Order: sequence, then C-alpha cells, then structure tokens
Amino acid sequence: MRGVANAYKIPHFVSVNYVTENINFSEAIKMVELYHKKHSVGQCAYHLVWKPKYNVKVFTHPWVRELCEDSLKKTAEVYGFEIYELQVMPDHVHLFVELLPTVSVSKALQLFKGRSARDIFKRCNKWYNFFKEGHKIAHLWSPGKFFRSVGNVSADVIENYIKFSQGKWDLNFLGEQKTLEVRYPVL
Repeated sequence: MRGVANAYKIPHFVSVNYVTENINFSEAIKMVELYHKKHSVGQCAYHLVWKPKYNVKVFTHPWVRELCEDSLKKTAEVYGFEIYELQVMPDHVHLFVELLPTVSVSKALQLFKGRSARDIFKRCNKWYNFFKEGHKIAHLWSPGKFFRSVGNVSADVIENYIKFSQGKWDLNFLGEQKTLEVRYPVL
C-alpha cells in the first residue's frame, strides 16, 4: 500500500451490539483492523457525505452513478484506502471508508471529489457544460462536506444506515416539529 511503509495491520476483535430479534451469531464479533506504527495505534474509519453544487440530481441515470462509484473505488485503490460501504444517491454520496493515518479527512475528500469530478466530466459533456457555465473552471462538487469518525458508533450502524435508510427520507418535516415549552415560575 502506498504511504504505509512502516505500518502494519493487526486484527482486533470487538463485540458488536445487536438487537436480540435478528441475531446472526456468526456476526456477533466483528473484526476491526488497527494500524500499528512505531509510536501510534489506531483506526481512521470515517463516514463521509458530500453533494454536487447547486444540489443538482446528477446521478439519476444509472450509468453516471456507476461511473462515479468506479471512480471513487479507483481512488481508494490508488491511495490505499479501504471502502466498507459506498452509496451514490441522485443528489449526494455516502462513503464509509478507512483512511491511512497520514491522510487527513480534508485531503481524502479532495482526492475523492477531484478524481470523480474529472472522470465524470471526461465522459459526460452535458454535466461539464452545465457546471462550467459562467465560470472559468467546471466544479461538480459543492465545497461542503459531512464527516464523522466511527469511534462513537459501531461500524455496523453506519453500514446499515447507508444501505437501508437512503431514499426513504421525507423532508417535509417543518410542520411536524415539536417545540420545547419552557415554563418559568411565577414570582
């Protein structure tokens, strides 16, 4: 792997909490690989989410979606990242990935966004012309991002979230929001 000359992986076993209804006992223990270097040990797994500029639904066509997935997988292979789960939605991308300890989240997102935009623009002139209109350079991705390390939740929770929750969002929640009533004592 590129950039991991002094690093090696040692498997560690971590118990995973499951709901008792649908327990698969073969999955009760999940293998987690930690990086061990000269003076550090750790895991750099992140849940990353980003979207195209202007919130455009670029990936409605399966061909463009597969092109983006292939580009993200190639990027991970070249830089030595391990993708656990990948979901390209019509208007955003979810990626559960383990990065190298020497790569920051911002750098990894720069690599994923840059290569995928380049590959998509090479093959899809329609999107290149749309995103270049009025600018010197075409920008596919918005500058924003979401990232969370998996230290506070188990890896299975994130994998299940990406696999099963996408496409079922009802964003018409503004009328249903509850407000907190604060009652002050009468003096």
